[in-house]
Amino acid sequence: MRKSIFPTQYQYTWETNKMEILNASDSDIPELCRLLDILFSQEEEFAPNAEAQRKGLLKIMENPEIGHIMIARMDNKIVGMVNVLFTVSTALGERVAILEDMVILPETRGNGIGSKLLESAIQVAHINGCRRITLLTDQTNTSAQRFYLKHGFKLSTMVPFRLMLKE
Repeated sequence: MRKSIFPTQYQYTWETNKMEILNASDSDIPELCRLLDILFSQEEEFAPNAEAQRKGLLKIMENPEIGHIMIARMDNKIVGMVNVLFTVSTALGERVAILEDMVILPETRGNGIGSKLLESAIQVAHINGCRRITLLTDQTNTSAQRFYLKHGFKLSTMVPFRLMLKE
């Protein structure tokens, strides 16, 4: 059974298509892994790994204190997803969110699905007491950067660094 993170059910209707924004469930994992395959195939730092993605998705789903995974569903098919993960900022002294894995099926892009999914993610962060949302995009992904700027995100002066740790 899906637990609702929204005060009301989200449904958006276009002329011919009805879309719902829902919490992901473990039965969605195979479709989510296919979406992540698309995302990680276009990102410079990551490569698709279905087993690692399945494991990560399940950890998030099993612990809402870690975050939430939302899906956009049209005609009984998942057409997009986004993760909202939680941490605490000592700069703000408050809970903050990290937005990850925002991906829309390529053939459905340009129909407002990403905007509705992002609006829902922002509301989830707000409902969960977050004061800020941070996200990363590839430096070369200018269309994603324009998308986030259009939705009120600002380019940060912070520079991300990454250190991969061995198992």
